[in-house]
Amino acid sequence: MTKVVKGGKNMSFAALVVVGDAASGVVGYGSGKAKEVPQAIRKGIESAKKNLFRINLTDTTIPHQVVGRYGSGQVLLKPAPEGTGVIAGGSVRAVMTMAGVQNVLTKSLGSPNPHNVIKATFDALVQLRDKSDVATMRGKTVEEL
Repeated sequence: MTKVVKGGKNMSFAALVVVGDAASGVVGYGSGKAKEVPQAIRKGIESAKKNLFRINLTDTTIPHQVVGRYGSGQVLLKPAPEGTGVIAGGSVRAVMTMAGVQNVLTKSLGSPNPHNVIKATFDALVQLRDKSDVATMRGKTVEEL
């Protein structure tokens, strides 16, 4: 971003960063702003480390279909069979690969703003439920579902 001031143009950089551990299904996001790109990225990484989530995964995909919403951004996540790969665009792909999801179909609906798209993706990932969680919530065994 450039702000025009009395002394000329004042440059500033904003970085939207996704960090995660694919092996344990932990992922987080953060943003940083600074006068130079590397400092903005470093600030974003520090912010992302304070904002980590554990994701419920089944083997290499997600347990069920889910829609995440944030502002006017919407993200649809669908489980996919083995060998499909990560079918996602831009910021959703970054989140999925960092979370350790290997097979998933996604569609970004609504706002193309990367901030809203990432927040909507995290909203969807947080909504994912494990079969055992749903069974205990309903007071049933996993076999009954």
